[in-house]
Amino acid sequence: MENINKGLLHRAFSVFLFSPSDGRLLLQQRASEKITFPDLWTNTCCSHPLDDFEDEKITENALGAKNAANRKLEHELGIPREQTPVDEFQYLTRIHYLAPSDGMWGEHEVDYILFITRDVDVTPNPNEIRDYKYVSKEELQAMFNDPANSFTPWFKLIARDFLFGWWDELFKRRSADGKVVAKTLDGIADGSKVIKMV
Repeated sequence: MENINKGLLHRAFSVFLFSPSDGRLLLQQRASEKITFPDLWTNTCCSHPLDDFEDEKITENALGAKNAANRKLEHELGIPREQTPVDEFQYLTRIHYLAPSDGMWGEHEVDYILFITRDVDVTPNPNEIRDYKYVSKEELQAMFNDPANSFTPWFKLIARDFLFGWWDELFKRRSADGKVVAKTLDGIADGSKVIKMV
């Protein structure tokens, strides 16, 4: 929070992985041991590109964020890297938000939003993930309406302003065999801008 209060930012990404056949979204519940936002439900994977990996610093076509997403999906969810090819991620836009977690830690990020539609094998890392599940749009809306559930702040912001509309578009743009395809959302958002969210 000391750095956040100085106005310092870091890069992040938020992955939304959907099952191609039924369009259900993979959610994770963060582990109790997480430094920020422990035990909260969130989108499939959220983390940060690292400065010590050259391939995660590439800005063109959000390639650095996509490379980081491929790495972290394996680290957190045990998804083999070949099951989430970098060229299958659809970059949508970037959001800028600030969210304190406790007195010492928080997030102040420019967050790249990435969609991907893939069938994957999940073997969660218990140091990262407490639980996971696939949900339909209606099931996620019911989770948001249930006060027993708590969610990460970035996930709530993205869901409030973008997620459900983009999810509808995935279904409207299904392929001939009825599958949802993240790449059909190309151009649905202005990826050149950073959207400040509060």
